[in-house]
Amino acid sequence: MSNAARREPKLRSKISSIALTTMMLFSPLSANAALTIYNGQHKAATIALIDAFTAKTNIEVESRQGSSNELAHQIVEEGKRSPADIIYTEESTPLIMLANKGLLATIDATALENIPAEYRDQDGNWVGLLARSRVIAYNKETISPDQLPTSVHDLTDAKWKDQFAFVKTSGAFQKQLSAMIKLEGKEKATAWLEGLSKNGKVYRHNKAALDAVERGDMPFALINNYYWDSMAREKGADNLNSALYFMGTNDLGDLVTVSGAAILASSKNLDEAQQFMAFATGAEGQKILTDQSAQYPLNQSVDTNGLKPFSELTPPNGTLDLGEYSDGKAAVELLQEVGLL
Repeated sequence: MSNAARREPKLRSKISSIALTTMMLFSPLSANAALTIYNGQHKAATIALIDAFTAKTNIEVESRQGSSNELAHQIVEEGKRSPADIIYTEESTPLIMLANKGLLATIDATALENIPAEYRDQDGNWVGLLARSRVIAYNKETISPDQLPTSVHDLTDAKWKDQFAFVKTSGAFQKQLSAMIKLEGKEKATAWLEGLSKNGKVYRHNKAALDAVERGDMPFALINNYYWDSMAREKGADNLNSALYFMGTNDLGDLVTVSGAAILASSKNLDEAQQFMAFATGAEGQKILTDQSAQYPLNQSVDTNGLKPFSELTPPNGTLDLGEYSDGKAAVELLQEVGLL
């Protein structure tokens, strides 16, 4: 057999491999391109949302978990090379930073119109998905609602020495502090932090602070609503030793913070990413998120499922966009100045 004859089967095999690869690349399956989400929100709720989206659209989604700020800065470092299509953050601050750097794509009106204008970027670069309220969780046997403070500023009074817990590393707590610096000035925010440092007890995370209240170790704690609401759904509100208290005075103690999502301008799967955003802001996606996380759906057509009605919350004005304080840097620096970090 000649050398040419011996090479022919190998050549046909090689051509077949190339043809197969080409078919795989351009087959209908490529329409179901995998999306990559950088996720700084609750993992279980996001996975539930992803699973429902994939079941409905057959579009596969990969989620990479991390802190919102770290993921946002990773996107800045990666630039156009970022594998991410979507970023979903615990707070709106990282999204504002990315929008200011021109790294986000405009979200289709289909998704934007599902959410009230005050909870999305005016240029359509990001959209809010969920909200949570700062609250006081109190032990019903230890203290009554009429004994609780009517403002977070009351906590600097010596009468509250060793009576409450707070979490200095909480993103929402630091957002409270940022809002205070913006609205009331650094001097007043410094005095407040110094009072908290003297009177309060620091816990590592919100769940630990709530557990301390539930056990009766602490009369009350400053937390986000969903920690208590999740426990109430699991065990029944009537079976808990604690309850929620809303100041109802447009005080910073009732601050509402927003989680949001955005599409990267560098995404190679823009059509699929737009479909995901429409699903996440739509009634079906919003119900999944709030049922899983006990946070408030920002799509007003979705039931809050036992949470205090969103319309009854009374956050202070001027706190959704903190402007120059949005990045939280001033809050962290102040925490360091008073020795809390």
